[in-house]
This record gives sequence, C-alpha cells and structure tokens, in this order.
Amino acid sequence: MRKMIDEEARRLEFSEQTNLLEQAAYRYELQEREQPNLYRNLFEYDSIPKISFNHRNVPMNMPKEIWITDTTFRDGQQSTSPFTTEQIVSLFKLLHRLGGPKGLIRQSEFFVYSPKDRLAVEECLALGFEAPEVTTWIRANEKDFDLVKKIGIRETGILVSCSDYHIYNKMGLTRKGAMDKYLGIVKSALEHGIRPRCHFEDVTRADFYGFVVPFATELVRLGEEAGVPIKIRACDTMGYGVSFPGTALPRSVQGIVYGLQHYAGVSSDMLEWHGHNDFYKAVVNASTAWLYGCSGVNCSLLGIGERTGNCPLEAMVIEYASLRGTTDGMDLPVITEIASYFEREIGYEIPPKTPFVGRNFNVTRAGIHADGLLKDEEIYNIFNTEKLLGRPATVAVDSHSGLAGVAHWLNGYYGLTGEEAIEKRHPLVQKMKERIDREYADGRTTVMGDNELDDMVRLLDFDLYETLSHMHLHKKQ
Repeated sequence: MRKMIDEEARRLEFSEQTNLLEQAAYRYELQEREQPNLYRNLFEYDSIPKISFNHRNVPMNMPKEIWITDTTFRDGQQSTSPFTTEQIVSLFKLLHRLGGPKGLIRQSEFFVYSPKDRLAVEECLALGFEAPEVTTWIRANEKDFDLVKKIGIRETGILVSCSDYHIYNKMGLTRKGAMDKYLGIVKSALEHGIRPRCHFEDVTRADFYGFVVPFATELVRLGEEAGVPIKIRACDTMGYGVSFPGTALPRSVQGIVYGLQHYAGVSSDMLEWHGHNDFYKAVVNASTAWLYGCSGVNCSLLGIGERTGNCPLEAMVIEYASLRGTTDGMDLPVITEIASYFEREIGYEIPPKTPFVGRNFNVTRAGIHADGLLKDEEIYNIFNTEKLLGRPATVAVDSHSGLAGVAHWLNGYYGLTGEEAIEKRHPLVQKMKERIDREYADGRTTVMGDNELDDMVRLLDFDLYETLSHMHLHKKQ
C-alpha cells in the first residue's frame, strides 16, 4: 500500500530549490499486485489512447545547466541499415564539433555486441574527446559487465522496464520480483566499477507512485551508499508523453520529472528524458522535460529510431538556443554537414520538408512568397539560415513561381546581391518565365532543376550567362 506520513507528524524542511520552508514530501512504498495495472481507462487497445486531466500543475524548474545526449549508434541504428565503423567514427566527430567547446552534446551511446561495434567504440575512445563521452547499452549479465569494463567504459545504460505491460506481460514477474532483479543488476554494475544509467522503459504507462517512485527512491539510496550517483533515464518508449498543463499521470511529462525530483530525490543532473515521436510530441516533450527540471534530453541524429523515431538531436540544438538565448558555442552549420553525410555516404533519404535538414525546409514555391523573399528575406525565412546553418533560402521554380520566383532563383543560384541583384522586371526574367510557362502548359508536372535553369539562361542570353557564371565561380572560390 501507499505509505503516507501523518500530517501532524510530517517534519518541516528548508528547500534549497525554492528557498522556502516546506513540509517533507510523502514517502511511497512499492505497491505489489497480483494482476497488472494496464490503465485500460487510458489505453484501450482498440481506440486512440486517451489524455486525462486532473488540473494539478507543478512548478517550472529549469536546471542551471542543460545538455543533450545521443543514441544514434544504439536506438537510432536499430531502425536503419547498420552503420560501418568508418561511418560511426565520422558521425561521432561531427557530433563532437556540433557540441562546441562546452561539450553540450555530453554523451553518445553505443552497442558493444559485435566486433564492428566494439571497434567503433575503441576508435571513438582513441580520439580522446572529452565530449561526447562514449557510453554503452548492455544486457544485464556478468559477461557484458566484464566486456564494458575491459574496453574502459565508465558508464553504461541498463534496461529496467517499469510498466506492468513489461513486468507482468513480458517478463512474467511481479513488481517486487522486478525491483529485486533490477537492484541486483545495479549492484553488480557498481561492483564492477561502472556507473549505472537506469533506463526506465515505458514510464508513461507505469504506475508512478506504486512502482516508479519507490524504485527510484531505492536507486537514490543505493547510489548514496556506494558514493556513486545513479542516473535515471525516463523513457517515453511509446511516445505517450503529454506536456499539456494539468495532464494526469502516467502521461504527464512535467509530472514525471517533478515527481522523480520531489518524491524520489533525483537531482536534475541525474535525470534524463528519452522520448519517441509516435504522436508527434517528441520535441515538445523533450523541451518540457528541460523546463521542469531534467538536465539531459536523449536524442538521435535526424530523429532516427524505432517506429516513428527518437527526438531529433538537431531540433534540440535549436531548442537550446531558443530557450537560452545563445548557442553557447555549438557549431550549427555542422547540422547541414551531418544531413549531407547521411544522404551522401550512408544513402539515407531525408524527407525533403524535414525542418533544418530537409532539402526543401527553407525553399518556397509560391510566387507571392518568392516576391516577399525578393524584397526582404526575413518576410518568409524562419531565421538567417545561410548564416546559422549554411543553407540560404531558395525558391523552387515551377508553374507557381511567377516572375519573382525566377528572379529569386537567379540571384540565389548565381550569388547576386545588392546592386548586382536582378529584378523581376529584367528582360531575362521575362523570357525565362515565358519558357517555363510553356513547359507546364505542355503537361510538365515536376519542379525545374538548377542545371536545366542554368542551361535556359545560357540559351536565352549567352553574354549575360557568361558574366553570371564568372561571378558565380568567383564567389564560390
């Protein structure tokens, strides 16, 4: 049963977080059950999961320091063709550069099961980077602990599933049996000199006060006894997390973060959020975790991962800058290099409209928008994408582009600015627009490519083409 301290007997404590005198938090004990609690009022399998509200709000509590961790080579790699060792090392170097001098991408998580994975770990360790720190994810057995220790890894993730779906229906255990098993595994990791990072799988379907808080409390106690703080990763495995104010547990992101801190005593720097995107909420849920007291958010490059994927790492880089008002030295143009590497070297196709990394994320087709871009880029571009990401705003030329779209393409492709820029009334623009209109009147349905537009300029005005080409080449150099 839930153990509550009598109201008269509850002691008063001064909180260093709020600088107020507060009643000591309730202490919760494990609630054992014969049958699992599957929250069928919320998760009726034959209908869309429901979001319930209890109108209880918790205080926002942004940590002094926040950071990003990476799971591209663990959770991310499970959803794609396996990376080669060379690809892993190349991406790891890009992560290091992206994180900047403060190392805001703190850690990167690896498998160590295959010789290829172990070689990648060894080569990344040999680079000597302070950040990202190389960590692992292992099965909870002696052989894996010995392997990680031998490689020289200081921290490893350990799967500790929390919902009754997993405890009862997958593992065939009871809550007490699961807790005893998990605590034994954590003790074994500590005995091997390895920092445990406990992955609370399926936390958004778990009995928060009946299992999650009592288990987290025991981990905090165990860490204090060992002198090694134990990190907790709250895993929204199915993407059920919700950030709306007043959402009830177990789906409330801020409720989970607050509860782990307030009732289990988990400090911000030992708390990490790992979310999936099944309901389009991965980014906002990760930001909410930051805002309410979680220092770390766990992501993958381009959001790759099982089913709908993880929270995109590049999105949280932008969120960091939005919330802090600074990039703190993160090298944002590396985001574009990472996207290019995935497509060029790995053969991964990025959906063209994906924010920040898709080929068309800052490309417009509408003539009225192109006209705005031609007059003032700020009107239709989210920020200076050329300066911050190395991606200038562009216009895709098709039947909807109009004169402004053609003029904007000419200026963008040939790098014409200021007095050099071509206006939409220029004779070349008029001729190109007529040629383009004829193409679409004859049945064309695809966007005009850069090469064919470049050829069109050459055919319509060869002298101007030579001048523009020379300027273009000069500016590229």
